[in-house]
Amino acid sequence: MLDQIYEALIADTLINQKAAGRIKFYEYPETSSMTDTHIIIDPLDTPRPSDYADNKWLTEDFMYQIEVWSKSITDRDAIAKRIQHIMWDLNFFNDGGGVDEWDKDLNIYRDARRYRGKTYVDTV
Repeated sequence: MLDQIYEALIADTLINQKAAGRIKFYEYPETSSMTDTHIIIDPLDTPRPSDYADNKWLTEDFMYQIEVWSKSITDRDAIAKRIQHIMWDLNFFNDGGGVDEWDKDLNIYRDARRYRGKTYVDTV
């Protein structure tokens, strides 16, 4: 699922323009030397079996936090909003929770949103 999210993000023109090469899994940027916008995809839980029928699970439930770090609040907000639309298209919804903050000392804006979604399991 991480790969699908990553591919959907880099396929977007705005995100590709503003954060190409700076979309990471699990890795957080070194904030003291950050000059460009970064996106971090962080799984918050392992996939969980969900939606059962005939004594089998049909879907897996995922939860991710996607963070946008930027020196520009305008870029941060535009990218975070675009990510929300992309995640909706991938059948993930904003699960509430998250962070909207500004680090005064480093002048970095951060938007962290949590997304929950399901994918159907390939039956064997």
